[in-house]
Amino acid sequence: MAPEDGPGWQRLDLWLWCARLAKTRADCARLVEAGAVRLNRQAADKPHAKLREGDVLTLAVAGRVRVWRVLALAERRGPAVEARTLYEDISEAPA
Repeated sequence: MAPEDGPGWQRLDLWLWCARLAKTRADCARLVEAGAVRLNRQAADKPHAKLREGDVLTLAVAGRVRVWRVLALAERRGPAVEARTLYEDISEAPA
Protein backbone atom coordinates (compact mmCIF):
# COMPACT_ATOMS: atom_id res chain seq x y z
CA MET A 1 0.00 0.00 0.00
CA ALA A 2 1.10 3.53 -0.69
CA PRO A 3 2.18 5.70 2.28
CA GLU A 4 -0.89 7.98 2.05
CA ASP A 5 -3.17 5.01 2.64
CA GLY A 6 -4.33 4.07 6.09
CA PRO A 7 -5.00 0.55 7.28
CA GLY A 8 -7.97 -1.04 5.58
CA TRP A 9 -8.63 1.55 2.89
CA GLN A 10 -7.19 2.95 -0.33
CA ARG A 11 -7.78 6.08 -2.42
CA LEU A 12 -10.48 5.51 -5.02
CA ASP A 13 -8.46 6.91 -7.94
CA LEU A 14 -5.43 4.79 -7.05
CA TRP A 15 -7.49 1.60 -6.81
CA LEU A 16 -9.25 2.30 -10.14
CA TRP A 17 -5.85 2.81 -11.78
CA CYS A 18 -4.54 -0.45 -10.32
CA ALA A 19 -7.72 -2.20 -11.52
CA ARG A 20 -6.85 -0.86 -14.99
CA LEU A 21 -10.02 1.15 -15.55
CA ALA A 22 -7.93 3.81 -17.34
CA LYS A 23 -4.34 4.23 -18.48
CA THR A 24 -3.36 6.92 -15.98
CA ARG A 25 -4.26 7.73 -12.41
CA ALA A 26 -5.15 11.27 -13.55
CA ASP A 27 -7.68 9.79 -16.01
CA CYS A 28 -9.22 7.81 -13.14
CA ALA A 29 -9.40 10.97 -11.03
CA ARG A 30 -11.13 12.82 -13.89
CA LEU A 31 -13.72 10.02 -14.22
CA VAL A 32 -14.51 10.31 -10.52
CA GLU A 33 -14.72 14.12 -10.66
CA ALA A 34 -16.99 13.91 -13.74
CA GLY A 35 -19.50 11.80 -11.79
CA ALA A 36 -18.90 8.53 -13.65
CA VAL A 37 -18.32 6.60 -10.41
CA ARG A 38 -20.67 5.79 -7.54
CA LEU A 39 -19.40 4.27 -4.31
CA ASN A 40 -21.99 2.22 -2.43
CA ARG A 41 -24.79 3.98 -4.36
CA GLN A 42 -23.50 7.43 -3.40
CA ALA A 43 -22.00 9.80 -5.96
CA ALA A 44 -18.23 9.82 -5.51
CA ASP A 45 -16.92 13.18 -6.67
CA LYS A 46 -13.61 13.12 -4.80
CA PRO A 47 -10.73 11.03 -6.17
CA HIS A 48 -9.42 10.67 -2.61
CA ALA A 49 -12.60 8.93 -1.37
CA LYS A 50 -11.79 5.98 0.90
CA LEU A 51 -12.36 2.60 -0.72
CA ARG A 52 -12.58 -0.58 1.36
CA GLU A 53 -12.94 -4.29 0.61
CA GLY A 54 -16.60 -5.18 0.08
CA ASP A 55 -17.53 -1.76 -1.33
CA VAL A 56 -19.63 -1.70 -4.50
CA LEU A 57 -18.68 0.61 -7.38
CA THR A 58 -21.03 1.60 -10.18
CA LEU A 59 -19.03 2.78 -13.19
CA ALA A 60 -20.44 4.58 -16.23
CA VAL A 61 -17.57 4.23 -18.69
CA ALA A 62 -17.40 3.85 -22.47
CA GLY A 63 -21.17 3.81 -22.92
CA ARG A 64 -21.66 0.95 -20.46
CA VAL A 65 -22.62 0.71 -16.83
CA ARG A 66 -20.60 -1.80 -14.83
CA VAL A 67 -21.04 -2.80 -11.20
CA TRP A 68 -17.97 -4.09 -9.36
CA ARG A 69 -17.62 -5.44 -5.84
CA VAL A 70 -14.16 -4.72 -4.40
CA LEU A 71 -12.52 -8.00 -3.39
CA ALA A 72 -9.09 -6.67 -2.45
CA LEU A 73 -7.09 -3.50 -2.13
CA ALA A 74 -4.26 -3.11 -4.62
CA GLU A 75 -0.62 -3.40 -3.67
CA ARG A 76 0.60 -2.36 -7.12
CA ARG A 77 -0.55 -1.88 -10.71
CA GLY A 78 0.16 -5.24 -12.22
CA PRO A 79 -0.88 -7.01 -15.42
CA ALA A 80 -4.55 -7.27 -16.42
CA VAL A 81 -4.82 -10.81 -15.06
CA GLU A 82 -3.76 -9.55 -11.63
CA ALA A 83 -6.05 -6.51 -11.87
CA ARG A 84 -9.10 -8.73 -12.40
CA THR A 85 -8.52 -10.34 -8.99
CA LEU A 86 -9.24 -6.99 -7.30
CA TYR A 87 -12.95 -7.02 -8.13
CA GLU A 88 -15.96 -9.15 -8.99
CA ASP A 89 -18.16 -7.94 -11.85
CA ILE A 90 -21.74 -8.14 -10.54
CA SER A 91 -23.32 -6.27 -13.45
CA GLU A 92 -26.52 -7.70 -14.83
CA ALA A 93 -26.09 -9.31 -18.21
CA PRO A 94 -27.64 -7.25 -21.05
CA ALA A 95 -31.08 -8.49 -22.09
